Amino acid sequence: MAQADKPIGIFDSGIGGLTVFQEIRRVLPRERLVYLGDTARFPYGTKSPATVTRYSLENSAFLLKHQVKMLVVACNTASAYSLEVIRERFPLPAIGVVEPGAKAAAAVSGGRIGVIATEVTVHSEAYPKAIRRLNPSLAVFSQACPLLVSLVEEGWLDNEIARKITEHYLANLRKSKIDTLVLGCTHYPLLKRTIGEVMGEGVHIIDSAETVSQEVASLLEGNGMLRTEGEGESEIYVTDFPQRFERVGRLFFGGDLPAVVQVDLI
Repeated sequence: MAQADKPIGIFDSGIGGLTVFQEIRRVLPRERLVYLGDTARFPYGTKSPATVTRYSLENSAFLLKHQVKMLVVACNTASAYSLEVIRERFPLPAIGVVEPGAKAAAAVSGGRIGVIATEVTVHSEAYPKAIRRLNPSLAVFSQACPLLVSLVEEGWLDNEIARKITEHYLANLRKSKIDTLVLGCTHYPLLKRTIGEVMGEGVHIIDSAETVSQEVASLLEGNGMLRTEGEGESEIYVTDFPQRFERVGRLFFGGDLPAVVQVDLI
């Protein structure tokens, strides 16, 4: 199989990575995509760095069996702790969601950036470090929002519970007068409307799905691996409960979601 015709491999701990999957499919409609949601071991945001890295390597190994030409780590926690290990272990391009999000935030911010993410991602300080490498003068304020992942996995995006929890988490960032907010978890873009309403006008919302898709397109084009012919094809695998994943996935993304297949990684 020609290198350009090989699929892009994408993994996340759950359904949140579908935001990245869908955006890549929109930007690169001719590409073949293979997605893995590690639903049996969800969530990653409460696991230790060593455990997250082990899971990430197992996910990557599964995707390599599908002859992928690159890996997209569509999980902020896995990106923060595992991306460099993945790059060392596997001989193909791999990108995460932290660096693209940091670049986008640094490019538009007037000086004060907020980051919302899981507890483990916040603890890693991956975003503040990445942003300050780009511009040391930027102030970065981080807030862990663990319950937002559960809201998305339940499909609760616009109800009163979702709004109250979002308001609680974002209260300190509003007081900090941030001008830019990074959605540091791939689940969070599904709550973008609620988050935007709570933050109010004038705050740039950085969606990691959008920034990563542009990075993928640039990397493939720069390496001569862009698929320019044929129709895009997609496969979705999960490690547990495909019926629930498919039900919630179709709620967000409509009837064009491929069938979901359950697999064992080991």
